[in-house]
Amino acid sequence: MFERFTKDARAVVEGAVEHCERAGERRVEEAHMLLALLDREGSRGSFALTSLGLAGRRDSVVRQLAEARRRGGLSRADADALSGLGIDLSEIVSRIEEAHGVGALEPGQRRPGRRSRRPGFTSGSKDVLVQSLRIALAHQDRHIGDEHLLMALAARPGVPAEVLADHGVTYAGVARVLYGGGEAKAG
Repeated sequence: MFERFTKDARAVVEGAVEHCERAGERRVEEAHMLLALLDREGSRGSFALTSLGLAGRRDSVVRQLAEARRRGGLSRADADALSGLGIDLSEIVSRIEEAHGVGALEPGQRRPGRRSRRPGFTSGSKDVLVQSLRIALAHQDRHIGDEHLLMALAARPGVPAEVLADHGVTYAGVARVLYGGGEAKAG
């Protein structure tokens, strides 16, 4: 499948691996892909993010992703669902952090002294790659670009889509900017 990726899409995947390694984590998650997308300039994906108003708001995205990691990777929708069952996620996180330290619920941290090869991809991040292929095919695009990765992240339920939506970036918005519907199109 990677032979169908554009230079920009490959750069996003490589950037996601680098974000994962810098954070000392074992597995590349969707959030790493989102961070790598925010690093891009001069690509169709970066054009869409800029057009939808996300340019210059990286700190806010990083802060929201960190909050979700602290909750064990659960989205606010997940927390709301638990709340509907009478479970206070913030109370659980507080108690666990009291006992085990701040960030105890953060997934994927490497243990000190353990070295491994390149990090693997979570099933969710693999699903983003597969969905990006489906999106490219649906738009009759020959190659998978970083814009397809962005659209896949925005379309999948979870923290990255929630964070993107909080910043005004949705699947429909990205599709409108890139493929038409009254606004500027990326070339």
